[in-house]
Amino acid sequence: MDFVYCMPAASMFSQTFAADHFFIRYDHHHHHDHKDLRRWRSRTTAAASAYPLFSNPKDSSSRHKFYQEALKTARDKFAQEISFQSEDKDVSLAKALLYVAAEDETFMVFNREMDACSFLNEGINVCPSSNAREWDSVEQMPLDGKTISEWMSELDAIAKEVEAELVSRDIGCHLVEVLQAVNLVLFELRGFKRSPVLVDSKHSYLHLVLSSGCGSAILLSIIYIEVCRRLGLTIVGSRVGEDFLIWPQTTYPEELFKVTSGHSLFTVVNGRCVKDPRSMASDLTGSSLLGLEIASNRDIVGIALANLIRFHWKRASRSNLGLMLTSPLRHAHNANEKPNKINKPNVPLLRPQDLKLAIMASERLLILQPHNWALRRDHGMMLYYNREYGKAVQELSICMAFAPEEEAELLEPFVEKLHLMRLESSWKSLGDTASVTVK
Repeated sequence: MDFVYCMPAASMFSQTFAADHFFIRYDHHHHHDHKDLRRWRSRTTAAASAYPLFSNPKDSSSRHKFYQEALKTARDKFAQEISFQSEDKDVSLAKALLYVAAEDETFMVFNREMDACSFLNEGINVCPSSNAREWDSVEQMPLDGKTISEWMSELDAIAKEVEAELVSRDIGCHLVEVLQAVNLVLFELRGFKRSPVLVDSKHSYLHLVLSSGCGSAILLSIIYIEVCRRLGLTIVGSRVGEDFLIWPQTTYPEELFKVTSGHSLFTVVNGRCVKDPRSMASDLTGSSLLGLEIASNRDIVGIALANLIRFHWKRASRSNLGLMLTSPLRHAHNANEKPNKINKPNVPLLRPQDLKLAIMASERLLILQPHNWALRRDHGMMLYYNREYGKAVQELSICMAFAPEEEAELLEPFVEKLHLMRLESSWKSLGDTASVTVK
């Protein structure tokens, strides 16, 4: 897997960056120069303990290989968890999304090490993380301080808190009372809340939502489903308009809409969106609920991944207001465009790390939905924006085989010109090699 070396967040470096930066003067001798050199060496040693790439330049290739293997392992674990060879009921929503987080975190950790190494080589002080934790496998990788198994245990702990609440109130296992206890623990005692606008990655990854208590609607629904599963209660869900709604599985759905103490059971589970007249959820009844298509566990994972793609694409294209994935297709199909205009690409500059994370999320979603032509088209377009023209041609060509005729016709001229761009890129690469080797 290719890596994109990106500038790290400002929080990685010392708040006193300018003050800590110093220069060794070569135009004159100074009696403090040896102290500066010793200080630089001490900082290098400290950074080496936190960033293994610093310890020995020869080790950089082995570290690169280590991270590549970790990325592959996380992806393989995810693919195994959502494999169609197993029954859908055996798919763990939490574990699948924790493997997603592990892969993305591995990618970002490697980027941080490479960035820190580059800065240190330039003589810039790097302030290593004080809570760095060594790990040698994906299962042991710390995600916000906990391993995957420890985050799974966190869900177990929430379920036990619900059980303790039921026991303390001497309540039996009546459906309404169990759900009320779940709501009490999640939304009152633990303070979970829905983020209306996703502007922070901590709202888009399961472990960070468990840690911060704030997240997207789909991730809060997944936490709700996982907690209830541990209590022996099956929760199902369906996408309704812009909302993802959940409810306990029952053969009598009309009971979910009976109002008791001012609230129906359906409202208790789904919250205020059910009462919002702007939401399609406000029109649901017991009979219309039967007409909804129940999302499988794989569908739910897919919804979370689709949200992740949108989130990272939005961040990647932040400096290009209004840029859409399919914007270049309209230009390629425009008869008034000059025939070879696309051979000299003017690909917008996007934030590389977020673009790569969007591509990674898209790759996972394609494992779940390999015949989704629109998803494959968008995946191909992201590869185009990432200047991976060969891969983009391959994905868009596959897309054309599944797409409706009118969509294939829209893609065809773009793919043809993209193929020319690929050839031109390879010619330039050969030219650059020749200019280096021939003297």
